[in-house]
Amino acid sequence: MHTDLSQQLHSSECVAIIEELAKCRSENKFTRFLGACNDLDTRLNKCLKKEREDRRAEHASSSLKARKERYEKFGK
Repeated sequence: MHTDLSQQLHSSECVAIIEELAKCRSENKFTRFLGACNDLDTRLNKCLKKEREDRRAEHASSSLKARKERYEKFGK
């Protein structure tokens, strides 16, 4: 199960994969249960994981910067 797949929440790369996956699932009503869309699903999982890791790294660096600024205030 994926997170919310709204287009405004994801990068253009992931949005393209989301659209491909939706198309695959609509065209393969039965065979999707037998693995017809698994490769797209795997690509989407990797893309969403990369987005999540990028966000996590960005938040960690901004948090570190804020902490350093806060400590510098008290040190002076």
